[in-house]
Amino acid sequence: MWRLFPLFLLTVLLTGCGTMADPRQWFGSDTGPEPAELKDFEATLEPAKIWSVKVGKGAPQYNRLVPAVGEEYLYTIDTDGVLQARRRENGELVWKVETGLPASAGPGLGEGLLLVGTAEGQVVAFEAADGKELWRKDLSGQVLAVPAIAEGIVVVHTESGQIHGLDAVTGEQVWIYNQGTPVLTLHGTSSPVIEGGTVYCGLAGGKLVALALDNGSLQWEGHVTVPSGGTELERMVDVDADPLVYSGTLYAAAYQGHVVAVGEGSGKVYWKRKMSVYNNMAVDWQQLAISDASGWLWSLDPDTGSARWRVKDLEYRQLSPPALLGGYVAVGDFEGYLHWFSSEDGAPAARMRIGGGPIVAPLVVADDVLYVLNTDGTLAALRLPVDQP
Repeated sequence: MWRLFPLFLLTVLLTGCGTMADPRQWFGSDTGPEPAELKDFEATLEPAKIWSVKVGKGAPQYNRLVPAVGEEYLYTIDTDGVLQARRRENGELVWKVETGLPASAGPGLGEGLLLVGTAEGQVVAFEAADGKELWRKDLSGQVLAVPAIAEGIVVVHTESGQIHGLDAVTGEQVWIYNQGTPVLTLHGTSSPVIEGGTVYCGLAGGKLVALALDNGSLQWEGHVTVPSGGTELERMVDVDADPLVYSGTLYAAAYQGHVVAVGEGSGKVYWKRKMSVYNNMAVDWQQLAISDASGWLWSLDPDTGSARWRVKDLEYRQLSPPALLGGYVAVGDFEGYLHWFSSEDGAPAARMRIGGGPIVAPLVVADDVLYVLNTDGTLAALRLPVDQP
């Protein structure tokens, strides 16, 4: 890490206040650890590719352009603002709209709307049925988090640290929560998650908040981790991972901090584990799957936080957020490989290439199908063989 110190110092001196790039960008061949070389293994799984299509210009690694899955259609938007709807079963194009937006997050989906955040600080709402624009709203900063919607309220977290509650019909502001940001943060923000009339969101500085959906009032707040150290760089503990709600427990993670499990209604800490994480996580009854900042893949017990297993063979391969499908954990890397591991013990099960660009967007699972989007704009739908768990 000492070899990176001049880069860190220069960043601090030049930016003063602002965001740092995604930490995956810090490690290059001349400035940091080399990515681990892939090892040979005997595959025990053959995932089936249902279809694969191109959906436009791929997103830089720090953007949150993620496929949104509806009942019949799959929605995407690229960095040139091309918004598309495709049939889930075969990838066939249903409609396409060239919005011209500098899209940076989304689309969020709900209540018949598609919601797109932009690098110019706007959120724009479209009809999910045909892509018709309904309204747009100027906000306080770049939108690098996927907007959420429920009960007629659109919730947007901006890079300036504000969380906005907007009327879903008109786009007019209903409420605002203003936290502000530390001197130095990662280039990205946690997407708000709505559950049971409450908005959960992670903040720069290591905080996690629960807000009332109808009026934005603070229900509780807590620290995923507390900043420490003598420099702004050492104190940079950013919650970029989206909160994860499962069976009454809320899971959150911070870069240079901890992974925590807290009570959904109270914020009471059930367990906390030291770990540096900026990717989204995945959870089911068996495990909490995590790809950490060093490229280690973890399976934690969701009730205690104890490690079930870990995989170090993908170190510094700039892993995507993991996904759980059947009895396996899937994760992408910077060379476009999708890796599959057994949920039981972390044994490698399969490896396949998805397009020619890195896989950095969250992997999306719906109805036993895994949707993968890489940075060259390749979108693929995969399914496990019927004889697999």
